[in-house]
Amino acid sequence: MTDGPYFVLTVLGVLGTGVTAGVFCAFSTFVMRGLAALPPAQGVAAMNAINTAAVRPAFMSVFLGTAVLSAVIAVVTVVRWPEGAVELLLGSALYLVGAFGVTAAANVPRNAALLRLDAGSAQAAGGWSAYVREWTAWNHVRAVASAAAAVAYVLALA
Repeated sequence: MTDGPYFVLTVLGVLGTGVTAGVFCAFSTFVMRGLAALPPAQGVAAMNAINTAAVRPAFMSVFLGTAVLSAVIAVVTVVRWPEGAVELLLGSALYLVGAFGVTAAANVPRNAALLRLDAGSAQAAGGWSAYVREWTAWNHVRAVASAAAAVAYVLALA
């Protein structure tokens, strides 16, 4: 799979998973820490604004496009079983389960709950603290899975 159009697919896989890992890493290492330092009402409002802004073509095309690409790589790998097949399947699984799956199962439901939280209420303080802790923990998983997927795809090219 590391020649012709398969080479291009794998390089695009490296780029997509790498860019996504970078976004998740930024959130895990400094964005969430900065938001957590805000008063709860401001933190909730800021995160809700970020979550709304994230669902735009600029990020979603990379995030969802990489999921589609990872699925295509996995299918083509199973059908053709090229050199580097194990690494390609591992990269695809890491991204599809560890980044895309975790987003759908853990981060998005927390985002939806945060959106329902009244930022100015007394409940927001405890809810915000729990949100930051839980969302960030799952985001660490997404960052590591995306970075590991990129490494697996690079290894398939070697």
